[in-house]
Formats: sequence, structure tokens, C-alpha cells
Amino acid sequence: MNPEIAAIAHAARQASRALLQCSGAARDAALLAIAEQLDHHADRVLAANALDLARSAAAGQSTALQDRLRLTPERLVALAASVREVARLPDPLGPVPWPSQRDDGLQIGRLRVPLGVIAMIYEARPNVTVDAAALCLKSGNASILRGGSEAIESNRALAELIHTALIESQ
Repeated sequence: MNPEIAAIAHAARQASRALLQCSGAARDAALLAIAEQLDHHADRVLAANALDLARSAAAGQSTALQDRLRLTPERLVALAASVREVARLPDPLGPVPWPSQRDDGLQIGRLRVPLGVIAMIYEARPNVTVDAAALCLKSGNASILRGGSEAIESNRALAELIHTALIESQ
């Protein structure tokens, strides 16, 4: 295995262990911090996205691909709103109200737990970076996200905002 990939996977595994200690309220606070970062630093994301769009146009990529790649102020506002909506969802972790008792007295229950680390590979949709990170965080999972090279600058800017939000919300 590539040493860089192994290091990323190891760091994600460590992050997943740390997430196990986070309450639902702490994960929600981190999600709200991500939304705030998107609101306050949209200009940074839009500047990075402009670089991706210019490279895409110069490469002659289709207008459909360029539209999927394009972030606008309105799309960023909607993206921040969707992260806030995820934060408002009930905590998906913990016991499930389904207690059962067998005839021999053994009690059986269900417990929802994080998977640990979720890896995702996706193409020229920088919004997926935020959507995937938000859903993984809400569910207590660390994530390894690999967006398409068409959106490298946008994804890098979004990942930096997410990272900053996670640090600030601790």
C-alpha cells in the first residue's frame, strides 16, 4: 500500500476513535461550525472554484460537467443550510427502542453505532465534499474523501474550512 494512503487511513482510524467520545451535541456543534465557516469564507471557496472552472473550460470539458463543478454564492448558502439541517436531525447513534426479553429471561436490545471510517470517491461535485463530511460527522464516522481532479482547488478550500471548524468546535 502507498505510504501516504496508509498514513491517511491511520489518521482517519484515530479520528474515528476520537469521534466515539463525542456526544451528539458536540457533533452538532461541529456541524454548525462548518456552516458558519461556509458563510464567513465563501469568497475563499469561490476563488478556488474559479480556478477549477477556468482549468475545466481550458480543457474543453462539457458544459454539463462545468455546471456540476460550479459553486455560486447561492449554492454555498444552500450548502450551509443543508449542513444546519443535518445538525437539526436527531442523533442517529445509541439504543433503539426495541427491547425484547426471551422466555429464559435474556434481554435483547439494539444499539446503533458508527461504522468507523467511511471512504468516498466522487467526481466533479465539490458540494459532495461538504455533504459527505456532514453526514459522516453526524453519524460519528471519520471520512476519507477523494473528489475528482476537476474540483481539486474547490475541494481543498472546502476541506480547509471543515478542518478549521472541527478544531474551533472542540
